[in-house]
Amino acid sequence: MDLTSRQDKIINIVKDNEPITSLDIADKLEMSRAAIRSDLTVLTMLDILAAKPKVGYYYNEDREELKDIEKLFNLPVCEVMSMPLNIKENISIYDAVVSMFLEDVGTIYVIDENEKLSGVISRKDLLKISIGQTELKKTPVSLAMTRMPNIITIKQDDTYFEAAKRISLNKIDSLPVITDEYKVVGRISKTNITNYIVEFDWEN
Repeated sequence: MDLTSRQDKIINIVKDNEPITSLDIADKLEMSRAAIRSDLTVLTMLDILAAKPKVGYYYNEDREELKDIEKLFNLPVCEVMSMPLNIKENISIYDAVVSMFLEDVGTIYVIDENEKLSGVISRKDLLKISIGQTELKKTPVSLAMTRMPNIITIKQDDTYFEAAKRISLNKIDSLPVITDEYKVVGRISKTNITNYIVEFDWEN
């Protein structure tokens, strides 16, 4: 496959009507704008389409050579992911903040006594609970985290494209990469996604 059939239709619509807004593209496909958001995100990230604020999408003639992206789309997550920052549920908010900034990550994964994923905590979560809170060294991260099953995850053998789609559709910064036993073995973020496009060997 080069692209999905819907992505091919989107490209053709843009070519014939550029510049065109996402709403107008969705109308021509008889779909909702939310339904095509991930397709537009991927096509834009791959530089096949470009967008101008308050103008719309247009076809990027300079990247017409990008015909076959199957290799990139089908890369397993394990080849793209980075190391996760995992902490235990009883770690304090204070220690979580210190760990987050020392490791320079935006999300921390919280694991239980069996080392299984039990929660996720972001910089925004830590900021919210820290405001007006004087007992940061005594307050566990479990009070601020998003808990399972309300966490979007991904497996090591899922594809790069699936990771990008879940991040886009759920409007999150990263995904914990888990095993079948819900142990966190990696993370894949917006930075991983964009960096790999830049580093990908398009010549082979």
